[in-house]
Amino acid sequence: MSRIGKAPIALPDGVTAAIDGQTVTVKGKKGELEATLVDDVTVAQGDEGVTITPRDESQRARAMWGMSRSIVANMVEGVTEGFQKSLEINGVGYRAQVQGKDLKMQLGFSHEVVFPIPEGIDIKTPKPTEIEVSGIDKQRVGQVAANIRGFRPPEPYKGKGVKYVDEYIFRKEGKKK
Repeated sequence: MSRIGKAPIALPDGVTAAIDGQTVTVKGKKGELEATLVDDVTVAQGDEGVTITPRDESQRARAMWGMSRSIVANMVEGVTEGFQKSLEINGVGYRAQVQGKDLKMQLGFSHEVVFPIPEGIDIKTPKPTEIEVSGIDKQRVGQVAANIRGFRPPEPYKGKGVKYVDEYIFRKEGKKK
């Protein structure tokens, strides 16, 4: 049995959930999110919040149970607090800045890397070597942060590139004579 799936999702004050078949819509002070869950689970709203149960005892239904509960719980957390990922840029001359609806980065290439900021995502650069990606959808925030990191992932010799703030770079020793 799924330990994650068993727990009901409590709805804090100011958050409402609407269930229409397999579609769950959550509204809060930061915005509105909608997700369509798989057919292997059923969604219900009760006194303690939103509960998710598997339709049958198949392996797939039990696997989707915890995942579906996590998706709805992340939607509730997103519309109340939001999500944030912080990136750090290391390297001589490497920097980033937000200009209008674009994130412009110098990452050691012969050209400037221009990343258009997607709708619903907020990107800030408090310092030229720091990037903060925030939004209400956990999956989109993580994907945008991964896309930015993908332009120049950190290399193992000097650690140059774009990395997450809490990421550890395994360093290698250079070649020997």
